Amino acid sequence: MEKTVLHTLSEGAAQIGIRLGQTELDLFAAYHRELLLWNRRINLVSEKSSREIIIRHFLDSLTVAPYIERPEGLLIDIGSGAGFPGIPLRIAFPGLQLWLVEASRKKTSFLSHLVRTLRLDQVTVVRERIEALIGEKACAGRFDTVLSRAAFKLPELVRTASFFLAPGGILIAMKGPDPSDELEAAERVLTAAGMVFAAGSDVSLPGIKLSRKIIVYRRVSR
Repeated sequence: MEKTVLHTLSEGAAQIGIRLGQTELDLFAAYHRELLLWNRRINLVSEKSSREIIIRHFLDSLTVAPYIERPEGLLIDIGSGAGFPGIPLRIAFPGLQLWLVEASRKKTSFLSHLVRTLRLDQVTVVRERIEALIGEKACAGRFDTVLSRAAFKLPELVRTASFFLAPGGILIAMKGPDPSDELEAAERVLTAAGMVFAAGSDVSLPGIKLSRKIIVYRRVSR
């Protein structure tokens, strides 16, 4: 990866409040390399330039870092795809315990390869639809954080997260710039799910016309 692109990553992360040392930058460079190599065979990302990948995937993933309350806790990334946002967060927080849940066989093959190549410990790749894990006793109330980047509508995501979260745990949803209809619909299921709205903020990424809203809910009862 070119030095200018690494500089974009480093500076962008610093603006978010994340300091990336050389070890972390080397891991992101290896991630970037493997992503481009595999993208020739399977459709992982539509972006082709290094800068687009850095901003639209790596930095976008890191925008939720300030909301991670337990950086050494257990986080489940629902619909992880090519590893976003879970893997960038695991690189930024080396103590994070991570589950990557993805239904696609090809994408989980990439994720498993990536975890081995980057030598990331405490990362579990699960090839399954998240719905199939609901009801599994081993998953109930186990996680400190549930995270999803536009995988589900908010009402469904709130209900799903309530099963996986421990009391006090948080759901972080990465949505488009105006999820007002989803927010209103989610309000109607919060009480039954034992969840409450905790925070919401607008995020803009440097150098491109991309904005999103980060929405946080907390599990208050079980």
